[in-house]
Amino acid sequence: MKTEKFGSLKRKTIIYFVISVSSIVLIGRLFQMQILYQESYEIKSSDNSIKSLELEPLRGVFYDRNYKVLVSSNPAYTLRITPAYYDTSLNHIIETVIGTEPGYIKNLLLQNRIYSKFIPIKIRRGIDFKSIAWFEENSEHLFGVDYIIEMQRYYPADVMASHSFGYTKEISPQLLLKQKEIYKPGDYIGYNGIEKAYEKFLRGVKGFQYVLVDSKRKQIGRYLNGTEDVVPVKGYDLVLGIEASTQKVAEEEFKGKRGALVAIEPSTGEIIAMVSFPDYDLNQFSFFTSKNFLDSIYSDQEKPLFNRATMSVNPPGSTFKMLEALTALDLGLINTSYTIHCTGGFTYGRYFKCHGTHGTVNVITAIEKSCNVFFYKLIYKIGLEQWKAYAEKFGFGHPTGIDIAEEVQGFIPDEKYYIKRYGNEWPKSIMASLGIGQGEVSVTTLQLAQYISLLANDGKTKTPHFVRGYIDDKTESLVPFEYKEINTNVSQSALDVVKEGMFLVVNGHGTATHIKLPDIEIAGKTGTAQNPHGEDHAWFIGFAPYDDPKIAVAILVENVGFGGTHAAPIAKKIIQTYLNSFKGQGKTLDEEIVIYEKTKKVN
Repeated sequence: MKTEKFGSLKRKTIIYFVISVSSIVLIGRLFQMQILYQESYEIKSSDNSIKSLELEPLRGVFYDRNYKVLVSSNPAYTLRITPAYYDTSLNHIIETVIGTEPGYIKNLLLQNRIYSKFIPIKIRRGIDFKSIAWFEENSEHLFGVDYIIEMQRYYPADVMASHSFGYTKEISPQLLLKQKEIYKPGDYIGYNGIEKAYEKFLRGVKGFQYVLVDSKRKQIGRYLNGTEDVVPVKGYDLVLGIEASTQKVAEEEFKGKRGALVAIEPSTGEIIAMVSFPDYDLNQFSFFTSKNFLDSIYSDQEKPLFNRATMSVNPPGSTFKMLEALTALDLGLINTSYTIHCTGGFTYGRYFKCHGTHGTVNVITAIEKSCNVFFYKLIYKIGLEQWKAYAEKFGFGHPTGIDIAEEVQGFIPDEKYYIKRYGNEWPKSIMASLGIGQGEVSVTTLQLAQYISLLANDGKTKTPHFVRGYIDDKTESLVPFEYKEINTNVSQSALDVVKEGMFLVVNGHGTATHIKLPDIEIAGKTGTAQNPHGEDHAWFIGFAPYDDPKIAVAILVENVGFGGTHAAPIAKKIIQTYLNSFKGQGKTLDEEIVIYEKTKKVN
């Protein structure tokens, strides 16, 4: 009996002890959670009910040199899927609504499977409002499907400039690995042209909006009334050297043609217009880029994505004759009294034809009449190495350093090249062809534009560039970029002689008198680039006004024949358009800011 009472008491004591200890632990834990770690658990709890919405910053605007908007952004809907919450059985329905081919969503999900399943995947940009309304009506059945409003590029000036502006595109997995601290899957970045070169200025800084959501992840309100939201920072607006009306005329003139045009302000190196034709429609890259469009543009035999202005090389033809004349004049090998007699050809190993019989000509007349014989002979007087040295002074044989980066260097041959190709006894007759810009020498349209800028501006200019500077949003002022100054250090007297010859090409009895204008004095030079694969290419380079150059232009029209017939008339229209719409030139930085502020109020 005593034993039973003892056992019962012992059991009760143990039970009481366990209950007491458990109660103490539970109370302590509650105290810890509710008092000591209240803030920490509150944050964790809020994490389960707060949704972070990424706010895309406005991408910077492109202004032309007169502050006309060239490239801006418009709001548009983008559909997204978050794989963690999404039911793939909905694929067919959503593909039908947004108008894509079967398997489109499946492929996108597979491509993005390397990323967290909680990161939304952008399915399609530019969704129309009718589709968005359908998604809203059926949202309770579409877990993991949402949409955001993004800003997508548009071109209000009716100017395409596709190879200059470039386009934005969803970041590739390869690039994302290199820049994952800045970008996330689905972000759009500049892929070529100005959009790519100035990406860090244009992209801005993302913001974040925090919202409360229910158990179904539907938004039910703002978190802390938005006090924790992070406002996105807009990208910088860029001011370009492009003049919109000149660019538009250039594009119109090249419709139905192949070739390139580059117009530069000689004193600054600012690009006024650049064309590469065929081009492509940038609007196709602003929203959803269809597979059919991509297939067609990639397979197009005309290569519309290829920038002929900076990447295509051709012999410069007779446009190179001024370089040769300048070299001989600057070295003191000839002067205006030096003459040769043209009988219609020249023999050096073989016979080289001239396109006329010019009789006795000096250097000025040789440029005016484009006498081949004068320049056949002159290059032997100069020598190959001196000729190459001056070509390099004027920007040939190496990249110009243009700010869009996409360019080739062309080729200026020298004696080492010919020895390697033909041996020590290489045929010197080759030099005659070089004397008229044919043979192995090759240049880009951009290089010829820089060359004519240097001739126009007394041997000085700056690195060719599109972008003047950016607008500081805080001060609303233009912050100019600095560009390298180029100085050939060629004598003024040599430059004056060459420019006189170019003046007579248009205003005397030369090969481009048909583009002479009553109110604008143009100096220029025609050229024809021999093409072994078909019709020759037409060149024209020139500048105006003659006494105070504001524009220098280089034009190549492929497979059409003579430069005077096909390229020079385009130059005439470009020069007229630019000088007739002339604004803002020669103004101080303060005056430029005033123009910007007035324009901003209007826009």
